[in-house]
Amino acid sequence: MDKQAELQQWLKMADSDLNLAEFASKNMWPVPYEIICFHCQQAAEKYLKWFLVMHDSEPPKIHDLEEFLKLCVTIKPQFSTIYEKCSILSGYAVQTRYPNEIYVEKHDMDKALLYAQSVRESIMQFANQQGS
Repeated sequence: MDKQAELQQWLKMADSDLNLAEFASKNMWPVPYEIICFHCQQAAEKYLKWFLVMHDSEPPKIHDLEEFLKLCVTIKPQFSTIYEKCSILSGYAVQTRYPNEIYVEKHDMDKALLYAQSVRESIMQFANQQGS
């Protein structure tokens, strides 16, 4: 797969995760808070991977957003501004897959959605900036 096709795939997958989370938050009852938070984390992860691929860096096969941020900061220092959001989202990668690992409420879901949307916007902005 060429680089442009791979970039398109990462964006499509990331947008699908975020769109699914947004849809589920408004259209499912009972609202699956844990699943929505998981998809918010997945979206942020894929946006970060997209950025790395854009800069010819092979993303590692991990789920820790903080580790991805460390790589992204070496390319563009502005990534440090989204550290807190990514740190919170990172917790939803594994814990939400297992019962009794994490308790998620509506306010957690609302924050996860907001953070995932903000991470997307920030990454798109960083990608469009020239230089560092």
